Amino acid sequence: MPTARETLLDAAHVAVRAQPWAVVRMVDVAAAAGVSRQTLYNEFGSKEGLGAALVDRLVEDFLDGAGRAVAEACRSGADSAACCAAAAHWVLRTARTEPIVRAALTGCFGALMPSPPGEPGKLAAALRSRMVSGLDRARRVPVGGPPSGSLRDVERAYEVGLRVALSYVVAPGQGSGDEEPCGRVDEVVRALLSH
Repeated sequence: MPTARETLLDAAHVAVRAQPWAVVRMVDVAAAAGVSRQTLYNEFGSKEGLGAALVDRLVEDFLDGAGRAVAEACRSGADSAACCAAAAHWVLRTARTEPIVRAALTGCFGALMPSPPGEPGKLAAALRSRMVSGLDRARRVPVGGPPSGSLRDVERAYEVGLRVALSYVVAPGQGSGDEEPCGRVDEVVRALLSH
């Protein structure tokens, strides 16, 4: 059974998808969650606290999803470049369907949604780290990687591949869907790993 905190975050998420954050009212979020307004304030302290917790939860779910995408692709036999392309697909799809994640990646929040607790550059670094961790888990490489520099090479290649994917979040291609950007991520990572 979900906690009051989880239920409140779910209600806030529904509210912010339906209307700008600036007009979301705490009393409405509490009512939608089936708890008192006092319970909401006890959990989050303020509307800003609720917004920050919502952004944190969505970003954490996003990061976990990217790590899972890499790990699942790797477990299915894909090489490192294809695993990064799988994570790029996750990034693009999630950024397209989840406005708060897109705003966190681009830094463009405005009055439509709660402000992020961090900056986009730190989120990109966390995303790369989560992707590499997913690769590590899938390949059962010890934390810190193998003795050779191969994990460092993968980290660098994933950084570049991720930046290519993020460029499509900021400026989507015309009608290309995810196939073209994911193909480019695969090409770039593959080229970097072959040197």
